[in-house]
Amino acid sequence: MSTRTKAPALVRADLAERLVYRLGFPKSEAMDFIDNMFKIISKSLCEGEDVRLTGFGNFEVREKKERPGRNPRTGEHVTIAARRVVTFKTGNKLKGRIDNW
Repeated sequence: MSTRTKAPALVRADLAERLVYRLGFPKSEAMDFIDNMFKIISKSLCEGEDVRLTGFGNFEVREKKERPGRNPRTGEHVTIAARRVVTFKTGNKLKGRIDNW
């Protein structure tokens, strides 16, 4: 069991603050930059494109087939519909940094 406590989540506003602090962006431009970056990534994924961020990781769209399932509350057997999902796989550089943190 790890002795580290769980850190609070990094949110969009925190990312913008870091751009302001580290790169000197005006706050409104930093927020616009973050918003646009996420819009571009989201649009690419919605269009079925994979997003590869070197040194960070890859977001990939996968097709999941229809499959049998069960409602855990009622025990009723149901069919889980086919769907597209986004997966994330860390890049080797990020894995190494996390392992050595």
